[in-house]
Amino acid sequence: MNFRKSVPFFICFLSMVFTFSCASSPPPKTGGPSTEAKMREFEASTRVKEMNEKIIASALSSKRDFYRDYKIGPEDLLEVSVFEEEKLNKTVRVSSQGNISLPLLGIMRVKGLTSNEVEKEIRDLLAEKYLNDPHVSVFIKEYRNQRISVMGAVERPGTFDVTGQKTILDILGLAGGLRQDAGQLLFLIRPPRLEDETGNVKKDSDDRMPRTFIIDLDGLLVRGELALNMPLIHGDVINIPVSGKIFVGGEVKNPGGFPLGRRLTLSQAMALAGGLKSEAAGSETKIFRYSEKGTGREIISANVYDIQKGKAEDLYLKENDIVIVPKSGTKMVLNELWEFIKGHIGAVSYALF
Repeated sequence: MNFRKSVPFFICFLSMVFTFSCASSPPPKTGGPSTEAKMREFEASTRVKEMNEKIIASALSSKRDFYRDYKIGPEDLLEVSVFEEEKLNKTVRVSSQGNISLPLLGIMRVKGLTSNEVEKEIRDLLAEKYLNDPHVSVFIKEYRNQRISVMGAVERPGTFDVTGQKTILDILGLAGGLRQDAGQLLFLIRPPRLEDETGNVKKDSDDRMPRTFIIDLDGLLVRGELALNMPLIHGDVINIPVSGKIFVGGEVKNPGGFPLGRRLTLSQAMALAGGLKSEAAGSETKIFRYSEKGTGREIISANVYDIQKGKAEDLYLKENDIVIVPKSGTKMVLNELWEFIKGHIGAVSYALF
């Protein structure tokens, strides 16, 4: 945003704010305890640590059932053994169409089946025509390579070459888990299915278009909704955007921008900003916010002292909110907002324009 172009907006915007700036009697000298912000950060860190522990535990647990539940796919190498007849033993690679070729039985489709299911199918076919009560073993000797990409707020973003069926939790474990600034949503972007995987699919089918799945991380990692732990396929891209920011200025000890996290209240934002200064007019706190209806900007009044005493609702903040705490006994909301904008123009220009 060009700074020159922003000047007319500031003049108009500040004149609108001026009407909300009023004098008040000095409030009681209240400052947030110096340890409160650290406690909030510790709680957030503990929460992310617990979520990452669940990611690791789930990944380890899934390995126990991996070989039993793995669905065979193209490029897997299968070792087929028939104990009653060694000539029927064969090591065969699954074709791109998902088929294998076996002596006596010819072409068989194995894509999407587990090794136990393939064993049963081979056993039934041999028993029908050739052998009495055959014993069949199917061992997956090599798993196909898949490339899954992870980007955003994880410890080790990148592209991972994996073998076998993996889930969202598996890949998050490989990526080192979530960072503390991770947002609430995970986006799974799935490429169009390849022609040899779709069969006779119409050109306008959804299978021929990229798809995006939105996963709520709290649902997956906190509430344990395992239906959200989707299996991944070759070419999938996982993106976890960082959480948004809120901005706190005026008579607080450490003004600036702070991660919004999954949910952040006004009192928590005050704690992150180090608490109120002794000269702060916490009863005249203003929250500047984009209108959800797209009709301009909202100005929300809040009394921090009443919130601290439990007499008022602790408001939840939204992305790009600007919280301004003026000085006591003066008409300072206008000036405090202007000073904050000047000091943080690079950070908040996007939020305001």
